Amino acid sequence: MEAVFLSRNKEHELAMISIYDALTYSAMNEEFSLEDIMANVFDMPFEEIPLFSKTLIIKTLAHINEIKPLFQEKMPKWNFDRLNLLEQAILLMSFTHAKEEKGDKKVIIDVAIRLAKKYLDKDDYKFVNAILDNIL
Repeated sequence: MEAVFLSRNKEHELAMISIYDALTYSAMNEEFSLEDIMANVFDMPFEEIPLFSKTLIIKTLAHINEIKPLFQEKMPKWNFDRLNLLEQAILLMSFTHAKEEKGDKKVIIDVAIRLAKKYLDKDDYKFVNAILDNIL
């Protein structure tokens, strides 16, 4: 079987959706298999999902309880847990990409803004931009 090429932008998008799905299951107190979520979102066997994406998703979810308080400190007028789950997924993934994978801050924020413009309400990208600029 021939390997499927995914652009880095597509990997970010699918990683964000995978994180969102996991957050959704968690919010509903439902059990889930992260491997199954990722295989469904990426539409390929788990073993074929690019390492970058696997690492980003797994590290984000593994460290979520350490990352959330860092965001909460930077947004005293907001409650992180009350943010839209898509917004949470974008912010959490971006933080992990910057801190764990040593990604470039400007590129990471640009990716987050692009995802926010595609998946969130009209002006929500401004909030995402401000928070990430402050925390990264």
